[in-house]
Amino acid sequence: MTADGSAAPTIDADGVLADLDALAAATSGPDGARRVCWTPVWAAARDLLRERLAAIGINEVETDEAGNLWARLPGADRSAPALALGSHLDSVPAGGPLDGALGVMAALGVLRAWAADPEGRVPPRDLVLIDFADEEGSRFGRSLFGSSALAGTLDPAALADLTDAEGEPIGPVLAAAGVELEGAPRANARLGSIGSYIELHIEQGPVLEAEGESCSAVSGCAGVERFRLDLTGQASHAGTTPMIQRRDAGLAAAEIGLAVERIARENGGVGTTGSLELEPGVITAVAGRAALGVDLRHPREPELAAMLAAVREAAGTIAAGRGCEIAEHPIWRIEPIPFDPELVRAAEAAAAAAGGRAAAIASGALHDAAEMARVVPTAMVFAASVRGISHAKEERSEERDLRAAIAAFGDLAGAALFGPPGMS
Repeated sequence: MTADGSAAPTIDADGVLADLDALAAATSGPDGARRVCWTPVWAAARDLLRERLAAIGINEVETDEAGNLWARLPGADRSAPALALGSHLDSVPAGGPLDGALGVMAALGVLRAWAADPEGRVPPRDLVLIDFADEEGSRFGRSLFGSSALAGTLDPAALADLTDAEGEPIGPVLAAAGVELEGAPRANARLGSIGSYIELHIEQGPVLEAEGESCSAVSGCAGVERFRLDLTGQASHAGTTPMIQRRDAGLAAAEIGLAVERIARENGGVGTTGSLELEPGVITAVAGRAALGVDLRHPREPELAAMLAAVREAAGTIAAGRGCEIAEHPIWRIEPIPFDPELVRAAEAAAAAAGGRAAAIASGALHDAAEMARVVPTAMVFAASVRGISHAKEERSEERDLRAAIAAFGDLAGAALFGPPGMS
């Protein structure tokens, strides 16, 4: 609501859905979305966004030192901290049409509503759309690259040795996209212009659909411990090596994977071993080396710490039992992060008004909002996901749920713009 009680411009859900359709048509294939960060398809997605921004009169679009895209719609008070809205256009390989993209296009929808306001009003302060770079971490395993640079938590030295699946190091890949890894933290200098941040996203889980709810506020993001376990046994002949004499790194990794599953269930969290590389990697040889990727998540810090400790203990015991050496290599971690209570209450009210869930739910997935919540008041709105499927071409949300979530997000943007000082 505006200061005099009149409604802020209404976001056009038809326009948001049309933008999503256009993005999917331009950047997806038979296997799903192909907007992996730092690739030509991702760059094409950003070109489409720039075209949409230019169509509403925003031609000054900037890219910061971490590769984040910024578009600003001036407000009445240019000295006041801006309301930032956004998400990410990058996707996982063979991903879905909504993950990240919904939030960017909904943010565009808010800017479009103000730019086309029939009464000629302007927002009380600047509105800033941010398309964060490499939220997914698909190529190098380090999620939230752009938002962590903006928040001031990115450590380039910790990323310097990362390579993608093809063995390409992160530094040259980013440089080809115009981003200097060591200079990425300089994006943090822009943070002072932002007063708060809101984001719309699909849930990527089954909770809302199971409850028959279209949308919901989000209370915060779960913490993550992500690391790689390198196991070293002895490669040997599959036919001549007696079972009792084998030092099979592959079976050690498999047993550790089962332990991760058990430990996550016992602690009420989630644990995933989504990557496994074996050497020599042939069917006629016992694996002498194995690299197992582990991802642990929990919304509460004590339980997350307990999960990590239990996995480390189990992995050491399993490796020793199979005659293998083990080494742990951290990839990335983030503690559980709650969102701003006042903004969450505003998001709850907006979701309820749109016909959604009255109480917030926690997010098991990571979002750029998690990094932003470290440094500015932050809130999110979720749209229900069909069967909870995401990071796959089958990812979708019912149109009625998307429309409800878009409406709730538009209302949240109005509340954040015109709310009490704590929201600004």
